[in-house]
Amino acid sequence: MSFFQDPPRLGNQYDGDELLREYLERVLPAGLFEGVIDEYRTLGELAGGELYEAKLADRLNEPVLTTWDPWGRRADQIEVTAVWKRAQVLAAEYGLVGVGYEDARGEHARVDQFIRNYLVDASLDVYSCPLAMTDGAAKTLLDAGNEALIDRAVPRLTSRDPSVMWTSGQWMTERIGGSDVGQTETVARNEDGQWRLYGTKWFTSATTSQMAITLARPEGNPPGSKGLAMFYLELRDDDGRLQGIEINRLKDKFGTRKVPTAELTLDGAPATPVTGLTDGVRNITPMLTITRLWNAVGAAAGMRRATALARDYARRRKVFGDLLIDKPLHVDTLAGIIAEAEGGFLIAFRVAEVLGKIEHGSASDQDKDLLRMRTPITKLITGKQAVIVASEAMESFGGAGYVEDTGLPRLLADAQVLPIWEGTTNVLSLDALRALKQDSAWGAVEYEVRSRLERVTDPRLEPARATTAAAVEHASQWLQSASTDRGQLEAGARRFAMTVGRAIEAALLAEHAQWCLDHEKGERALAAAVRFSRNGVDLIDDGPAGVDAALLV
Repeated sequence: MSFFQDPPRLGNQYDGDELLREYLERVLPAGLFEGVIDEYRTLGELAGGELYEAKLADRLNEPVLTTWDPWGRRADQIEVTAVWKRAQVLAAEYGLVGVGYEDARGEHARVDQFIRNYLVDASLDVYSCPLAMTDGAAKTLLDAGNEALIDRAVPRLTSRDPSVMWTSGQWMTERIGGSDVGQTETVARNEDGQWRLYGTKWFTSATTSQMAITLARPEGNPPGSKGLAMFYLELRDDDGRLQGIEINRLKDKFGTRKVPTAELTLDGAPATPVTGLTDGVRNITPMLTITRLWNAVGAAAGMRRATALARDYARRRKVFGDLLIDKPLHVDTLAGIIAEAEGGFLIAFRVAEVLGKIEHGSASDQDKDLLRMRTPITKLITGKQAVIVASEAMESFGGAGYVEDTGLPRLLADAQVLPIWEGTTNVLSLDALRALKQDSAWGAVEYEVRSRLERVTDPRLEPARATTAAAVEHASQWLQSASTDRGQLEAGARRFAMTVGRAIEAALLAEHAQWCLDHEKGERALAAAVRFSRNGVDLIDDGPAGVDAALLV
C-alpha cells in the first residue's frame, strides 16, 4: 500500500489558542468577555475551517488590472480575489474596524477589535492591509477635527453594514523616497477653488478603496516635510470613474500577492486639505500609530498560524519510527518559536490596551509616554520575529514546506513584508531614539518593565526575571554612554531598540506566567517565559562604533 502523508489541519482558532483565552480572562472585564465570546468562537471556526480552505483553494488567483475597455476607453478596473470579496463583507459584519470606535466597549474597544482581527487575519489573504489604513484614516480625520470630512467619511469607514463601509488608502511612497517622505514630489495646485494633485505614487496598497489620505506639496511651499500638506481624496466619481487618477500597473511582489498594490499617476485628482497647508508629516502621525499596531497584530496572527500548523503536523508526521512531537530536537525547535510568538502577541496587545485607554481618557501620563516609544519598537520587534518564526515553521515541514501548492511558503513570503511596511527596522529604531528626547520616555519604559517584574514571585521564573532586568539596565547604561556620540548612537540604535522590545516581551511573558500559576492555569506560560529568556534578550553591542564600516569597502 502506498503511503500518503496527512497534511496539517486547523481547528477552531479560538478554542485552540490557550494564550488567547488566558489573556482575555486576565484583561477583559467579565461582562464584556461574556458578551463577545460567541463572536470570537465563530471567527475562530471560520478562520480554521471555511476561510482557511477557501484561501488554499484560491491560492493561484491574484488581482487583475483591466486598463482599457473593449472600445478603447480608459477603464483602470481592478478585480480582487474571491477571498477578498468575502473579507469585505466579514470586515463590516464583525466590526474589524468599527468595534474600535464603539463607545460601549470603553477603554477595551481596541483590545476587542484587534482580537477579532488576530483570530481571522491569517485566513483573509492580507486583507488586513486595507483595514489597517481604513482604521488609520478614521483616527487621523477624527484627530484633525475637520468636521466636514469627519461627517462625510468616518461613519462609512467604521460602519458595520457591508453595503455602506468604505476602506481607505494611505499614499505616501514615491519614486524618490519611501521612508524619507520629505522628498515627496507630488504637487497640489489650487485651480478655481479646487485643490488638484499632480504626481506619481509608487506604492499604493489599497487601490480598490473608496478614498485615500495622501501627502502633497502645495505649489509655492518650501522643500522638506514642513512644506507638505495632508490631503483627503475620493477615488471615483458618482459614475464610478477614477477622478484624475491612472493606474499604471500592479506591482509584481515577492509576497502579499493578493493585495492589489498599484503604481498611480495623479493628473489633476481633486483633493481636500485635511488640516492646513503645512506640517503634513506631523499631521499624518496618528495614521502611522494605528497602521504600525495593525502590523504588529498581523505579525502575531501570522506567527500563531505558522506555529499552529507546525504543531499539528508534528503530531501527524512519523520519522525514524516516532512522531515528530516525540523527537526532543524537534520539540526544542518548536518551543523556541512558540515562545517568540507568545511574546509577540503580548507586546502587540499591550499597545492595543494603552491605545484604548488613551482614546477613552483613562490613560496615565506614563501610558501616554509609553505609546510614543512603544509603538515603533513593537512594530519592529514583531516584524523581525514573524520572519524568523515563519522560516523555522516552514523548515519544520521539510521538503513539503518548500512546495507552493501546500500553501506553506506563503507563510514566509507574506511575513517578509512586515519588517518593511510602515517603516523598516532601521527607520523605526531611529524613531524610537527620537521619542526618547522626551524627558519621561525612557522612565516610562523602565517602569513598564519593572512594574511587571515586581509581580513575578515564583522561583522558577527568577532566571527569566533576572535576565530581563539585566537587559534593561544594560540598555540604560548604553543609552547614557552613547548619548554624546552621534555615530555610536545611530550605529547601535537597532540593537538597542530590539533589546528594549525583547525586554518588554520578556517582562510581559513573566507577568502572564505568574498570573497563570496563581490562577491554576498550568505551566505552559511558565515554559514560554523561561524559554523566551533563554532565546536571548540583550542584543546590545558595547564594541567601538565605526569598525564595521571596513566590511563595506
